[in-house]
Amino acid sequence: MSQGSPLHDIDKRLTELEVKASFSEDTIEQLNLVVIRQQQQIDHLTRTVVHLCAQLPSAQGAEGPRSLRDELPPHY
Repeated sequence: MSQGSPLHDIDKRLTELEVKASFSEDTIEQLNLVVIRQQQQIDHLTRTVVHLCAQLPSAQGAEGPRSLRDELPPHY
């Protein structure tokens, strides 16, 4: 069979597709690890926000929301 035969062309195309599929699988695995890491960070940040909200003085909620104008910087 010569180099330009249909079977050679099909074999070459199949090899190229296998290489592309392999790279795609690697990329998907890397992206999956990134998504897992980001979800862990989101979970950690959510727990931190909940913890910080729990530390807010309970009196602040009873007075209602305060205006930033009521909070003067220390140099005034």
